[in-house]
Amino acid sequence: VQLQASGGGLVQAGGSLGLSCAISGRTFSEYALGWFRQAPGKERECVAFINWSGTITSYIDSVKGRFTISRDNAQNPVYLRMNSLKFEDTAVYYCAVRVGRSSGSVYESDYDVWGQGTLVTVSS
Repeated sequence: VQLQASGGGLVQAGGSLGLSCAISGRTFSEYALGWFRQAPGKERECVAFINWSGTITSYIDSVKGRFTISRDNAQNPVYLRMNSLKFEDTAVYYCAVRVGRSSGSVYESDYDVWGQGTLVTVSS
């Protein structure tokens, strides 16, 4: 099983980017997915997560109202739309799944499979 995160890049402050996370290999009956990020010199943190049905989402306070996580189980990607980007959003963004779990979590240890990360750089 592999997760492929894509969509990172360089953007000016105030701009937008969309990240996607595709799953290949073995398919799961259900899974929750989280987006994490790690800025230079900082610990990795959970930015947002979404449950299997897409009905429950959660965000850290610093991105509420600016980021939106969504999923399309028919197509398997999970998306993270990032608007009004700030310099402090600069980080490597990772997607991760909780296999066989319908609910998400903010804890790294609750996730079973991780993508390779995609770099988001916001210029001030």
